[in-house]
Amino acid sequence: MYLTQKDGWIEVITGPMFAGKTEELIRRIKRLQYANRNIVVFKPTIDNRYAEDEVVSHNNSRTRSISISKADEMMQYIRPDTDVVAVDEIQFLGEEAVDICEYLADQGKRVIVSGLDRDFRGEPFSFMPKLLALAEYVTKLSAICVKCHTPATRTQRIIDGKPAKYDDPIILVGAKDSYEARCRDCHDVPGKPVNYEIHKK
Repeated sequence: MYLTQKDGWIEVITGPMFAGKTEELIRRIKRLQYANRNIVVFKPTIDNRYAEDEVVSHNNSRTRSISISKADEMMQYIRPDTDVVAVDEIQFLGEEAVDICEYLADQGKRVIVSGLDRDFRGEPFSFMPKLLALAEYVTKLSAICVKCHTPATRTQRIIDGKPAKYDDPIILVGAKDSYEARCRDCHDVPGKPVNYEIHKK
């Protein structure tokens, strides 16, 4: 249950691609719109897969948004009467996003963000672990593994029909043509280092 007093807090919706993170974010936004809350919605400029000025889920749910390239640009659009700040794909906005989310929550804003917790390597995505630790509420979603149909917690990058290698760039915006949801066992990253000290035991 969420706080009812006029205090700010941070909610993070996380998990792999195709888990429904954006769908859940939009659901919360629409509920708050029905409650006549003053909401500002942001998305990273880099994420232009479906629309320039809308947050859009893979299932085509959508809501109007403001595109920004850096987290500090949010401050230009937030007013004293803003109740809620929502951000999709926050992992693309840089580490300053953590401090800005903290500041907004301290100012009494409800901050709702969605983003990947892991990169395609299966490793923590940039500053996301810090944001998850600081958030009051974390919703971790899973998808369905395309290989074995068990719960998927990781994102598989596919390049020319093959798994992306460990040393490929971390950020590559794409959808079903470039990524798949995978479970731990089916997730494949050629060239990923093994902790040999543990492996030897």
